[in-house]
This record gives sequence, structure tokens and C-alpha cells, in this order.
Amino acid sequence: MIKHLKNQIKTCLSVSCMVILVFSCKKNSKIYEDHLVFRYNEYANINTLDPAFSRTLQDNSVNNQLYNGLVQLDDSLNIEPCIAKSWSISDDAITYTFNLRNDVYFHKHHLFGEDSTRIVAAQDFVYSLNRLRDKNLAAPGGWVLNKVDDFKALNDTIFQIKLKQPFPAFIGLLTMKYCSVVPKEIVQHYGIDFRSSPIGTGPFKFKRWEENIKLVLRRNENYFEKDSKGNKLPYLEAVALTFLPDKQSEFLQFAQGNIDYVSGLDASYKDELLTSSGQLREKYHKTLNMIRGPYLNTEYLGFYLDSETPEIQSKLIRKAINYGFDRKKMMLYLNNGVGNPANGGFIPIGLPGYSKAAGFTYQPKKAKQLVEQFKNESGIFNPEITLVTTSNYLSFCEYIQRELEKAGLTIHVDVMPEASLRSARSNGKVDMFRSSWIADYLDAENYLSIFYSKNFAPNGSNYFHFKSDTVDSLYNKAFTITDINKRKLIYKTIDSLAMDHAIMVPLYYDEVIRFTRKNVNGLGINPINLLDLRRVKKD
Repeated sequence: MIKHLKNQIKTCLSVSCMVILVFSCKKNSKIYEDHLVFRYNEYANINTLDPAFSRTLQDNSVNNQLYNGLVQLDDSLNIEPCIAKSWSISDDAITYTFNLRNDVYFHKHHLFGEDSTRIVAAQDFVYSLNRLRDKNLAAPGGWVLNKVDDFKALNDTIFQIKLKQPFPAFIGLLTMKYCSVVPKEIVQHYGIDFRSSPIGTGPFKFKRWEENIKLVLRRNENYFEKDSKGNKLPYLEAVALTFLPDKQSEFLQFAQGNIDYVSGLDASYKDELLTSSGQLREKYHKTLNMIRGPYLNTEYLGFYLDSETPEIQSKLIRKAINYGFDRKKMMLYLNNGVGNPANGGFIPIGLPGYSKAAGFTYQPKKAKQLVEQFKNESGIFNPEITLVTTSNYLSFCEYIQRELEKAGLTIHVDVMPEASLRSARSNGKVDMFRSSWIADYLDAENYLSIFYSKNFAPNGSNYFHFKSDTVDSLYNKAFTITDINKRKLIYKTIDSLAMDHAIMVPLYYDEVIRFTRKNVNGLGINPINLLDLRRVKKD
């Protein structure tokens, strides 16, 4: 009996030990898994995994993990080698010759045959760029090749592009995800379904996508880039995305430790995370990291100069609005100090050509004098303007409204849905509108094209219908100059001329702001807010 009891006790202890061991293993497995998986949420969802259609920031951030192009950007927006290990530009700035690496492989797929993969060759870039400008495909990224005359593979490792005319910003266009290399046999096999069955060369490869629910990427074991110590990239084993549809739910998951990172500052949680001066609150110092830096995005108010409204036609009123409110105070109280007051011109901080001298400072007395001068000269004693905005920026517009009342100018604020405002702005249906300009490529020409008279909306981005022969001449001249320092002087001059006409009211230059769990390292930050997970580690 005693012996039988001892055996029962031994059996129970043995089972208990096994249970403890199993749960311990599961726990350690979970820790191990967390250590290798980067989790985040994309509340705006993604539309495609095909780089030719990758037009939004969220699409680009995912596709940046899946694809590579000829060249790429570092966190300071310097153009660096990628699949092209080097390149040269002809003396006439027309011909670009790229020397390709011979160790870049497409992600594994059974269609590649016995080895399940193959090396990228110059002919793959011929196919990828031809596909990009195929009118039948109607890819939104086709415009990046508008200035390209021809391209060809000279052999397996030399790819050449010829332009129609010199365009110094062209090499920057090639860093866009639109210009990523894709394999012909895979794209032709899947057709339109390539958007959800992608094969690229990037640090991560596609695993699974349940639209509106989750997306999983796995480490590309054949990735060609290494860190400075010779270790293969990426460090992570997987990337897992969820698609919770609002920022508040996203932040709750972040606060609970279920995701590793959030980007941007939403009104629903900005005061919870940050002090009024933009510092991370003390209660989060031990659990979160905050990183922030310039973002190539200028928020502004624009005027439609072909309006029949006298107040809009008057440079006096347009300048009064520019002088009439304190941008620094606006950012501090409405955005917790995140963003830089736009006291310069249209070109944002971080791009060659930015000039603090081009813009307006807060001068309420001068604003009032300009309004009074308009009243006396026009005979309009109650000047008023309607400003149209979206709900996201209503607080900023109401702040400006209150400040301009002190100068004697009445501002009526109307709210429209984003799509409606976009259409009205393009078709000259609104006299004054709030808008923003995010850099498509890394040259200030991208910003100044908005002032060029041949770009009148709706066929271009000159929503103001601003025309200046001097600006047009300088804009065209900039294309012929390859020296960035000389080009920068032209950019500053164009920006100053536009600001002197007061065709817009720069509000602020945005900032990238990212929050990560304390155990995330190597994420970094860049002025186009592109997610790069190659060097991310989790402790």
C-alpha cells in the first residue's frame, strides 16, 4: 500500500513536472518569438503589394520590405547604391549607366525552376520599367519616367537610361518604390493577382495577406545586404501587420504591448503621451522611446488668384493673413509642439533650397495696417473670406480665424470631406483652401513645380493659377544645372518670389514622430517617414 502510494506520488510529480516544463517551453517560445517578430498596425490599411501601384505612404512602407531598386536612400536622404553598386552620368547629363551587383536573388518561387530562385539581371529592369509605363497597365507611378527617352540592358550587369533632356532630380526619382525590380515570369503568371502574390528581392518575403485583417512577411534568407560588421540583414525573422481601422484602437494595442511601434500623433492620445511642450510624459520614460525629426511636408493655406473676390485678388489682404497669426503659438497649443512653424517659404526644412528669409513673421500691427489700407483703397469696410478645410485641420483654421478678427478681417471656415475639397481645389471652386504638399522625390523642384504657369490645375498642381515670367524662366533654367549649390540659389529665389506675391500661407513644416517599445532598437527615422526594418532588433 505504501509502495503503491509512493508510485502514485512519483507519477503525480512526474506529470506536474511535465506540465510545468510544457508551459515553461511555451512561455520561452513566446519570448523567443516576440524577440524575432516586429508587430505594428496600419490603420489606413494597404491597397497593393505591387510596387507599380504603390502610391501611399502605407503601401510604400510595406513594399519597402519586399522590393529593391537600382538606388536607395539612407536616413539622411543621401542616395546610395542598392542593386546598382555604382553608376555614372554623362557630361551632358542625359545618359545614366548603372553597374549591377551579381549576387541579388529574387525571393523563392517554384516557377523559377530547380533552384526556386534566380539572379537579377539588367533585363529585369528593362521589363520592370517598360511595365511601369505600359498604358494598358495604367500604373500611377508611370509619371516618374516622363523625362526618359529610352533604356536598355548592355549586358547582364549593365543597365543604361537615356533622358529626353537634363533633369538633375532624376536619380532621386529612381529611389521611389515605383522603380523596383520585379520578375517577368512571376508577374505574367499572376497577372492582376500579383498585387497579392508578390515576389521581389527585399529583406523580407511575402507569407500571407488576409485583406483588412493581417499581413505576414518572413525573413529573406538570401538577402544581399550586410551590416557594417558583415552580419547578414535583416535581423528579424518576421513582420506582422494588423489593420485596426482607427488610431485610438491602435494606441490601445500599443499601450498593452501587443504592437511594437506607432507613427504619428493623433488627437485621441497626443495629450496622454506628450506634455504641452512636446516632451514624452514621465510615466512612459521606462517603457517607450520617442524619436522625431523633420518631415518633407509643408502644410499651407492657398489662394485661387483667378477668383473674382476682391479680398483674394488683393496682395494686401493675402500678406495681412501671413502676418496676422503666431505660428509658434499655434503649434505649441494645437499640436503639442510637434512640427516647425513655417516662418520661411514653401520649401520645407531638410531640403536644399529652404530659406528662412523667404517667409513671414508674426507682426499683428502690420497685419492690421494692411487690412486698413485695403479698406481705404477698395471702399470695402467689412472684408471677408471663406476658408475651406477638412475636419482634421478645423482647430488650426479656427485659430487663424480668431487671430485675423483682431486685424479687422472676417474669416468664415467651411468644412468639406477630403475628396470634395481636393476636387474643388483642382477646379477653382474655392477661393481659399487648406492643403499640404508632401515630397514625391527629393529635390526642391518637386515643391516649386506648384508655381510653374504651365502646371495650372486641373491639369497640374498650380492650384493658385499663379503666373510669373521670371519664375517660369528660373524654373526652366534649374533643369540645366547639375551643381546642387547653384541650383539651390535658384530654388531660393523662386521661393522668395512666390512668397513676395503672397499666393499662399505656409503654416508649418511637419515632423515625423515615432513611438516604440523600449526593447526595439535600430528603427531610425527619415524625412519621408518610410519604414525600414532591415536593421531593427528586439531585446
